Amino acid sequence: MNSEIVISVRELTKRFGDFTAVDRISFDVHRGEIFGFLGANGAGKTTAMRMLCGLSYPTAGSGSVAGFDVMREGEKIKRHIGYMSQRFSLYIDLTVWENMRLFAGIYGLNRRETEERASALLKRLNFEAERDTLVGSLPLGWKQKLSFAIATIHRPEVVFLDEPTGGVDPVTRRQFWELIYEAASEGTTIFVTTHYMDEAEYCSRVSIMVDGEVRALDTPARLKQQFAAESMDEVFRTLARGAQRGE
Repeated sequence: MNSEIVISVRELTKRFGDFTAVDRISFDVHRGEIFGFLGANGAGKTTAMRMLCGLSYPTAGSGSVAGFDVMREGEKIKRHIGYMSQRFSLYIDLTVWENMRLFAGIYGLNRRETEERASALLKRLNFEAERDTLVGSLPLGWKQKLSFAIATIHRPEVVFLDEPTGGVDPVTRRQFWELIYEAASEGTTIFVTTHYMDEAEYCSRVSIMVDGEVRALDTPARLKQQFAAESMDEVFRTLARGAQRGE
């Protein structure tokens, strides 16, 4: 694992009135790492991810993403990361190529960069025959892979994936994770939330949030050893059992 830190947070906190959604979390994420960010509904992981993506400012604490301050430089963070939400976010009434060109422009790529990178992504995905296909007519798994490709078209340092494989079949999930591994091997840092505990096993390290706090953070192997568990699902259930907050 590369020693360079690309995400760093210390005592990061988010309050809504009297409710503390994220309670003084601290961790570092390194370049090229696949960092799993887990937690049951209501644990605070979505609120934490929004702060790291520059979509919400913290109440207290400090942190940086790709070298930009989460307290003051949210707009700069947004321009230097990739983001893929659990809800499909491409334009279904545009073609594959039109979506690529649109988002490349939003990310600030010029015409030549757009042509080169979009063509390379089509080839990598084996989507060359689908260049002029309307995105709305693609199978769900193909849409998800295309979403990931477009989230990385501007070669960001960090890509945030919010439950990216929800609803897709096991074969497509495996293919999607191959794309994640490929991006990480090229130095992209992957920050991923998932409800599939078998996917937690694929991560370099995993953090587990409970009631707004990070209650565990280590490699999957060490977490299983620490909790005398045979699987990450067992580790997660052990920690989630003590949660006080619901959805």
